[in-house]
Formats: sequence, structure tokens, C-alpha cells
Amino acid sequence: MVSLAPTDLAVIPAFADLPPETIDWLLAHGERREYAAEEIIFKPGDPAEYMMALLQGELQFFAVRNGNREPIFRISAGQVSGVLPYSRLRVVNGYSIATMPTVTFVLHRDLFPELERTSPELTQRLVALMSDRARDEARGQERDDKLRALGKLSAGLAHELNNPAAAIARASQALQELNLAKPSQLLDLLQHCPTPEALKALTLLATEITANEKSMSALECADYEDDLADWLEDQGVADGYRLAAGLLEAGVTKDILAPVAANLPKPALPAAFAWLEGQLTTQRLIRDVQEAGGRISTLVASVKTYSHMDRATDRAPLDIHSGLESTLTMLGHQLRDKKIQLTRDFAPQLPLVRGQVSSLNQVWTNLLDNAIDAVAVGGEITVRTHLQSGFVRVAIIDNGTGIAPDVLNHIFEPFFTTKEAGAGSGLGLDIAQRIVRSHNGRLEVNSVPGHTEFSVWLPALT
Repeated sequence: MVSLAPTDLAVIPAFADLPPETIDWLLAHGERREYAAEEIIFKPGDPAEYMMALLQGELQFFAVRNGNREPIFRISAGQVSGVLPYSRLRVVNGYSIATMPTVTFVLHRDLFPELERTSPELTQRLVALMSDRARDEARGQERDDKLRALGKLSAGLAHELNNPAAAIARASQALQELNLAKPSQLLDLLQHCPTPEALKALTLLATEITANEKSMSALECADYEDDLADWLEDQGVADGYRLAAGLLEAGVTKDILAPVAANLPKPALPAAFAWLEGQLTTQRLIRDVQEAGGRISTLVASVKTYSHMDRATDRAPLDIHSGLESTLTMLGHQLRDKKIQLTRDFAPQLPLVRGQVSSLNQVWTNLLDNAIDAVAVGGEITVRTHLQSGFVRVAIIDNGTGIAPDVLNHIFEPFFTTKEAGAGSGLGLDIAQRIVRSHNGRLEVNSVPGHTEFSVWLPALT
């Protein structure tokens, strides 16, 4: 074993300016260890026994999430890691690997009481390092938690946007085909010289049906389709079955068509009915595009409301229902995926609260996301609001299995989670509680099997 000299410890800022007797104590009780490049220093399940100061080289630390190693941080010569005084860590939960030939100075945790007696100053420095490390880790975990939530919401939003976008693309393609067919249909119709009165009746039928928006269900269409298709073929319309579906979808039956057909030359009927079906289908497709475009506009508005884009970050009077609705829109894909029955039990004329929209939306997201995870497929979630004792109370209720009493006692503790590794940081409820407290409110939970209720109380503006 290579012995250590005082100059070896000089590269560690935490050991700078210590009395010689403290340095001598460290040299007498610590140990020098060398590691080759790519050598594993420790792995999950190893006992957490040593403070480790890097004299040379570099260490990469990895967390284990979903069975995979994920790099979390790296330390180089001069930095201190491992177990520090007053640390409660007993078992290593990740990997540490030397990225190059590395030399460390290690001190066993059993010597910490003696170190505190020998050098209170160094002990305080090490405790300060541990506090800084815990704070940095909490910030990193909080950032990861936000990014994980953002990833979930982004995936859901992409799905929500894809449906109306695909509907617009399909409708646009169909409209293009219908538009290309119109000139030939018009030419075919006019070649048979229908009277102005007959043309007026045909165009009026298209206008009236469109204005009244008469439509049939799929079952009703099926009941009438064969009858209408046979009638159309009797009128000389060769593609009667193709036209029947489109006409019936707009609410046009044989009885409606017969008076119009009586005033048209029979050779003109195929072109006339093809034009009519194309006109009605065009109007339906335009409505589909309008509805899909409106859906996209609603989603964009929800995103802006949810993220509080284009607004100041200062707290201002706000409507709780607006934030809840935008959050429910963002989580709509998850709710539908699990076929969850959602009930909105919103109090009318609820007072405003003073708050920051984006922060409170993070609270609603955490609580609703937990409720979605808790219920089975086909489960029930209720979002309830009402005014109680001068507070606006928002309750998120689910009919999942409930939270066990031993878990309930720790539910708001930072890093406490019952989810699988990588599925959550255990900070969601801690963050929610801190946000609610910063709004002078409180966050409570009650749970029994089949009924878990998280309640957010926020002071109402008078």
C-alpha cells in the first residue's frame, strides 16, 4: 500500500487551511486507493461505508432506472463524495465507475465521531458539502420530475393534435377529388337541357338539406341504403350504391329525391344525383375541417392557459376552473386511454383566488396524474370545487385501491414513492404541497379502499 503525504491532501479544497494535527489525523486514519479506467468503484446494494475524496482522476455516477444505467453526475480531482458526517445513507443505490486511472482518499464512516472531536471545523465543512449536495440533488430531481411530466403531456398533446390534423388532411384530399369532378358533372347535367325550374329545385334541395343539417345515424343509413340504391338504379344511376351512402348521410331519402327527379329528364338523373351527392358531401367535409380546426384552436388555447404563456409570472386573481379545464384537456389522452369516467362537479360562481397559473396547474397535473395511475381501466375520477370557510376547495377524488396507512404517513415526504424505479422521483406531492403552501393554502389527503381524496384549500378573494 502506498502511503499518503500531506501534499496529497492539498488538492482537496475541503481540507485547505486545516491545522497540521488534523491533516496528520486524516493521514493516520484514512486510506489511499487506486482504480483502473472503467473499474467499478461501487454498485447497487453495496454498503455505503466511506467518505471519498478524489486525489487524481475522475468518477462517473449512474442511477439505475427501468433496468438501465443513466448518468447523473461526475466528479473530478479535488471533490468529495460518498458518505459524509450525519448522512443516513446505508446502502448504495447506483453505480460509480472510474473513467480514467483514479486515486482516492477514503475514510470509514465509523471514524466520523472521532473526526468531529478532532476537528469540528472539518466536520462542519463536510456537513455543508452534504447539504449542498442534497440541495443540488433535490433541484435535479425536481427538474427531472417536471421534464417527465412534460414528456407525458407532450406525448398526449401530440396524440390530441394528430387526430384533428389527420381529419383535416383526409377531408382536404376528398374535397380536392370532389372539386375536380364538378366540371364534368355540370357538363353532363347541362347536356340534357334541364329546365331552369328543375335546376332550381335541385340546387334548392342541396341548400335546404345543408341549412337544416339533416343527418342519419349509421344504423338508420343501413336501414334505408338498399332501398335508396335500388331506386337510384331504377332511375338509370349505375353507381347507385356509392351515391346512396353519401345522400343518406346528409338525410336525403327516396321520398325527398322523387319530386326533384320527376322534373328532370331521365338521362340527366345520374349527373344530377352525382352533383347533389358531391355538393352535400362537400358541405359535410367543410364542417369536418371546421370542427377539426376548432379542436386544434382549443388545444392551443389550453396549452397557453396551462403554461401561462405570454403573461406575467406575478400572482394575480384567477379562475380555478380555467386552470382545471386546461389541465384536463392536456391529460385527455391518458383519461381516454384508461376509459376513465370523469365527473366535473364545479360550483357555480366560485370566487377567484390569487395565484400563479403555471404553478397551480402543476399542482392539478400532479394530483390528476396520480389519480389516473391509481384507478383501474374504466375507473372513476371526480374533480369537485366549492367554497368552504372562506377557502376555494378543489378535491381530486378517485375510486382506486386507496393508499395504505403506512404509506399515507409518508406521502408528502420528498423522494418517497411507491412507483417503480424510473417511473417517478417521489417529489410530485412534495412540490405540490410547497406550491400550495406558498399560496397560503393547504393540501390534505384522506384515503380508504375505493375512495382517495386530495383536497387543495386556497384563500378566496373577497
